[in-house]
Amino acid sequence: MELYETEEQQVEALQKWWKENATASLIGLGIAIAAILGWNSWLDYKKEQTGKASAVYDQLLKDVEGNKKDEVDTIAKQIKTEFSSTEYATYSTLLQAKMKVEAGDLAGAKELLQGLANQSSDLSQLAKLRLVRLFLATAEYEKGLQLIGQVDQKAAAGFEDNYDELVGDLYVALDRIDEARTSYEKALRNGYQSSLLQFKLDDLTAPEKLESTK
Repeated sequence: MELYETEEQQVEALQKWWKENATASLIGLGIAIAAILGWNSWLDYKKEQTGKASAVYDQLLKDVEGNKKDEVDTIAKQIKTEFSSTEYATYSTLLQAKMKVEAGDLAGAKELLQGLANQSSDLSQLAKLRLVRLFLATAEYEKGLQLIGQVDQKAAAGFEDNYDELVGDLYVALDRIDEARTSYEKALRNGYQSSLLQFKLDDLTAPEKLESTK
């Protein structure tokens, strides 16, 4: 770095630098300001969208409580179309699937949950669990095991024990008792708290069950 003997030399050097770099500096400053303004506008837009989605979602909850199936479908579709970037889109789909299950439309519920299961959001794990339970209810046991086998273990952190219990349920349905017992025991060893899990395991270790596996 050059050392300047006088303030006049420093000012002269600064003027020379500005003359050579003024245009680039102003352009860079303009880009930075535009980026900041753009980011703030984006945050304002997101906040506005979230607020609107929340209001529509509140109406969805009222329709769910009132068991208004057609209205639930309509509003859930609206939220997914207009507010797809918000978590309300996922929540509304989960509620929509729940309503279809209660109405006996299991195929429709599976379709909705499959769509969520293919996403990368945290709630996709909840969708997968519910989808597996539907496979269990409709005797599609191998499909349930296949879906669980495809789960990314890292992404499923916090849900492993839920999957272990479901694997046990699927093996019981397939009459693969030893494998079911292993899955239940694994869930218990990991500290999974389920009111029914210990009962399920005790049932598998009953003398008559043990005898049937010989």
